[in-house]
Amino acid sequence: MPRILVVEDDFGSRVMIQRLLVDYGDTDAVVDGQEAVDAFSLALEEDRRYDLILMDIMMPKMDGQEALKRIRNIEKDHGIPPAKESIIIMTTALDDPSNVIEAYAKGGATSYMVKPMDRLKVRTTLAKVGFKPLIRTP
Repeated sequence: MPRILVVEDDFGSRVMIQRLLVDYGDTDAVVDGQEAVDAFSLALEEDRRYDLILMDIMMPKMDGQEALKRIRNIEKDHGIPPAKESIIIMTTALDDPSNVIEAYAKGGATSYMVKPMDRLKVRTTLAKVGFKPLIRTP
């Protein structure tokens, strides 16, 4: 089953995103960039990598841009080729082109979504990066 990490400091947004992802895999959640890096490292050590990470850009302690860079460096240090990297989608309430450019050009983000998010926006974005919902049998 695919593993998903939601990185979001706002409780309501975190819960809502987890609900939107229920059809896509098992979801864990953390509240800041440092916890994201720690969770990612632990999952890698346990050979239970995250297939998908949705990460807010603006967070306390460590923002999403820095966490993105660190996660990509951890993948490189472990010899994970770009084609096998986790899909990382940055989320932001700010429709700010400089944040998007930094996430893509400097950080290695796969995609991004502007909040607020809804089921259609999540499904469309995930489909664009090749992440499909699970097929559940009754």
